[in-house]
Amino acid sequence: QVQLVESGGGLVQAGDSLRLSCAASGRTFSTYCMAWFRRTPGKEREFVAAICWSGGTTYYADSVKGRFTISRDNAKNTVYLQMNSLKPEDTGVYYCAAQGRWRTYDSDPGGYDYWGQGTQVTVSS
Repeated sequence: QVQLVESGGGLVQAGDSLRLSCAASGRTFSTYCMAWFRRTPGKEREFVAAICWSGGTTYYADSVKGRFTISRDNAKNTVYLQMNSLKPEDTGVYYCAAQGRWRTYDSDPGGYDYWGQGTQVTVSS
């Protein structure tokens, strides 16, 4: 059974940093895309960042570019999201997602086959 388990969320102040982790079990995803999405108040689930294929090509939403960094440790089957210079508008539930087969990069939630349960990030002003 495939599981994605997020951790690392919490309550921080604007300007602080957090690192989210997503530990995968049941299969490996090192040659596929893994991504972070978030659901912020009043919005649908939106793309945050993705890391794809063996070379680790990365993609970011414009709203987080330069502040967030996605990375992966294939030995641990874990993907990370380092979030710096956090803003109140980054508040939301952050979800880890993985593609179950080789595909092109996708920023749409429908392009992912596996999802974690989410971790809350709250940034106070």
